[in-house]
Amino acid sequence: MDWFTAPEYWLSRLVFQRALAGVYLVAFLAAALQFRALLGERGMLPIPEYVARVRFRRAPSLFHLHYSDRFFAACCWAGCAVSAALLAGADSELPLWGGMLLWLAPWALYLSIVNVGQTWYAFGWESLLLEVGFLAVFLGNDEVAPPVVVLFLLRWILFRVEFGAGLIKMRGDECWRKLTCLDYHHETQPMPGPLSWFFHHLPRPLHRVEVAANHLTQLVVPFLLFTPQPIASAAAALMVVTQLWLVLSGNFAWLNWITIVLALSAIEFPTGPPAVPAAPLWYEIVVLAVAALLLFLSYRPVTNMISRRQVMNRSFDPLHLVNTYGAFGSVSRVRYEVVVEGTLDERPHEDADWREYEFKGKPGGPRHWPRQFAPYHLRLDWLMWFAALSPAYAGEWFGGLMERLLEGDRATLKLLRRSPFPSGRPPRYVRARLFRYRYTDWRELRETGACWERTYVRDYMPPTRLATRAESA
Repeated sequence: MDWFTAPEYWLSRLVFQRALAGVYLVAFLAAALQFRALLGERGMLPIPEYVARVRFRRAPSLFHLHYSDRFFAACCWAGCAVSAALLAGADSELPLWGGMLLWLAPWALYLSIVNVGQTWYAFGWESLLLEVGFLAVFLGNDEVAPPVVVLFLLRWILFRVEFGAGLIKMRGDECWRKLTCLDYHHETQPMPGPLSWFFHHLPRPLHRVEVAANHLTQLVVPFLLFTPQPIASAAAALMVVTQLWLVLSGNFAWLNWITIVLALSAIEFPTGPPAVPAAPLWYEIVVLAVAALLLFLSYRPVTNMISRRQVMNRSFDPLHLVNTYGAFGSVSRVRYEVVVEGTLDERPHEDADWREYEFKGKPGGPRHWPRQFAPYHLRLDWLMWFAALSPAYAGEWFGGLMERLLEGDRATLKLLRRSPFPSGRPPRYVRARLFRYRYTDWRELRETGACWERTYVRDYMPPTRLATRAESA
């Protein structure tokens, strides 16, 4: 079928596949290095307890069949190995069916992780990676030209990511309609980056331009993805530029990067395609069947997008085949942070020697300048931002965090930038306090060297100690 493939997109496919493999590699690496404290047998939300109460049909995962920390780590590192092989082009060295199976492996492994990840994996970019990763299985390798229908479905995902995000903003916080949201967002976003302070201090008229450009890119440009070339390529390139601007302004894990990966698949690079044989019949049948299924399932995100009660970041099936996306339907005007402290003193008085735990990504000490972590995902730091918005967001895991700090749990301490207590001597008490944070201005930065100014608001959790210690004291 001549209509089945688009040979002119062979380089687009190559760039897309290698970039997607890079995102997979980062995702598996983050899972391998953080799971023990978050989801392990002694984690804050242990996987064994979760799979004991949630059926396989609701959350398909290898870990329903067997779980141990060693097995989970093996799956993570296996995902890293397969992702690295795909990044190096191993799928092109295999027959078509072998390349498809190789792409299926990281999808199945990461699906198993996400489906038991609970609140630590309740982010839109997890489902986005799975939806894009599933389509990558059917994109083919050097033995066939890229299938037109799969390229279309990749654009369809990109359309839903951008247009859904645009709609949720226009229906949500009025500051998006008034073009004022970026007066606050760079300061109150979940995890600022090293340039966020400077973005916040851009002139307010420029902030208005940023918001207007965002609306244009998310509400108008997505429709141009389905127009003839070179218009579709120009639209995708504009999305890439917009996403790179977001990369510079904050840490959003791999959300921006996988959106860039999707946009690259829509760009027709000016180079001649190599000669390849016609696609085998079995491949055409499989691809068309999968495409029909995904188009049928798309009625759910479409219904959600046109609804006045549009929701963000929801999966409509346990395999995360078709999902809805969106971010920042509302923007906080004030930044709050939970500051965790501990003391070795016998009595937890206010004048005790309270020492602050320092996190890797979330704001802490006023002089600690934010770093760039994205596309790497610091899950605990992100959840701490939600915890500051409301204790309800932290009800499942915050008590477990404090307990492990009292125990001096090594896996938990590895998630932090610095513990104020020597190894082997955990604090006697820990507490959490809520502070209001604001960026300093240029004068304050020059005089104090601090990028943040913080003000105590209230206690978040009173001084707490381990029950076994309290009983033996």
